[in-house]
Amino acid sequence: MAKGPKKPKAKDISRRRKKKVSVLTQEGIGYVDWKDINLLRRFMSDRAKIRARQVTGNNQQQQKEIARAIKNAREMALLPYNNRITTQRSASRSRDDSRFEGPVPQPSTPPPGMRAPGEMDPDDPEAAEAALDGAPAEMPLEEAAAPVDAGPAEAPAEEAGDEEPAS
Repeated sequence: MAKGPKKPKAKDISRRRKKKVSVLTQEGIGYVDWKDINLLRRFMSDRAKIRARQVTGNNQQQQKEIARAIKNAREMALLPYNNRITTQRSASRSRDDSRFEGPVPQPSTPPPGMRAPGEMDPDDPEAAEAALDGAPAEMPLEEAAAPVDAGPAEAPAEEAGDEEPAS
């Protein structure tokens, strides 16, 4: 029983790729240091994933060293665990356009527990005393902005303090 010549298999017909040479062997690096961020970034993708051996050309031992060094550098916060890549969305969005129509709503009343401006706190005795004296509880902006070392040429306007503040 003589068999005919063997047909070549599909993978023999396809063109073989040249094996990629590792960066570590090209540069003669014997020890992968976790502090060498520039070297480790060459073995990471733009999304901070560790690249595969087929992509980098590392052998199994080199890939283990690289992976361990990247993980240590991540733990020491020298490298990120992931990089978020954001893409701009197009302006023509059909289903979410309705929520952007019209003016932005403004609250009509302050949230619970908050006082409106000019309202007194009943538990604050200093504010109640100041209201009885007719003087505002806080320093007006004009007096706060006045220089500290004002000489006798500039006298503060205390005469205006006798009048009732407009509410």
